[in-house]
Amino acid sequence: MKQTFGRTIIPTMLCIGFLSLAGCGSSKSGGDSGTGGPDVSDGEPVAAVSQLTGKIAVEGSSTVSPISTQAKERFNEQHPDVTISITGEGTSNGFKSFVKKETDIQDASRPIKQKELDGCKESGLEFIEVPVAYDGLTIAVHPKNTFVKSLTVDQLKKIFRSGDAAKTWKEIDPQWPDKKISIFSPGTGSGTYDYFSEVVIGKEGSLRDDNQINLNEDDNILVRGVAGDEFAIGYFGYSYYERNKNDLQAVPIVNPTGDAVLPTAETIESGEYAPFSRPLFIYLNAESLDKVEVETFVESYMTNIREIVAAANYVPLPESVYTAATQNIENRVAGTHYLTAEGEKREGSIINVFKPENLKK
Repeated sequence: MKQTFGRTIIPTMLCIGFLSLAGCGSSKSGGDSGTGGPDVSDGEPVAAVSQLTGKIAVEGSSTVSPISTQAKERFNEQHPDVTISITGEGTSNGFKSFVKKETDIQDASRPIKQKELDGCKESGLEFIEVPVAYDGLTIAVHPKNTFVKSLTVDQLKKIFRSGDAAKTWKEIDPQWPDKKISIFSPGTGSGTYDYFSEVVIGKEGSLRDDNQINLNEDDNILVRGVAGDEFAIGYFGYSYYERNKNDLQAVPIVNPTGDAVLPTAETIESGEYAPFSRPLFIYLNAESLDKVEVETFVESYMTNIREIVAAANYVPLPESVYTAATQNIENRVAGTHYLTAEGEKREGSIINVFKPENLKK
């Protein structure tokens, strides 16, 4: 089922769909959304070309950027003169630009933090929180690794925690090789780094920062690092594993019920792949939605959200979540559902968290 926008999707789609019959101008400020007259070839109408123009800036998570890139490519098929820049230098890095109103859309692999919400208040930025997909943060090793059959969170902690971190695989399990562990992790500006640290290390301690860990916000570099070292381990978004699974081996993770589970679309959606199933987000600058090119792009994004998410190798969210998010965009409902009144992160399934009564402005 596709999402629909109540306010401008109809005129926008009419503008595209019936251009061969009539011109169509914009009633909003911002981009030039006028269209040319009907194109006719041999007396027959041909495909219309939108004359919508403008620029849209998207920054943030490299995990989410494949989703926004799919949305961009689909949108530019109908609106080729709208320039959309997407940079994936990390959720935390992206929020630094977002709170200063330098970007229109923030890709985020974790919910906004209290300090970032405070920054938005200081700059007068109102934002709309939009969950877009499920991800299964994937822990991967080299395809030739035959000794790691599964990992527990405690074993991951021994590999990744600073201070007393293991240097060799043998230190994790005496039956494993006495070989140095090569570790690949997103950088500190990444929301995936924050999420992994929170889940594996907790509030007490931090991820290791010695010379055995390679940090980079570019997930493609992490993939190449793990694929190029027989004794490597790394983690990144499920999309990057799925697109490179011939060069990687996903590790089954022992979930809270004691089952070793691989990340798949089914186990991510069901929550069986725990504790590494997580929602992904985009955050919309509410002021930017007054620009017709931004609003039209967001309309296209949400109208085609399930197809876009699947094409990016992620897992669509429940329909009720997309419906609620679309209504929030239409009604400009600003704020986050993921922080309590005390500023603590709200935990739980997306169905239980993304509810009106949890909204914090």
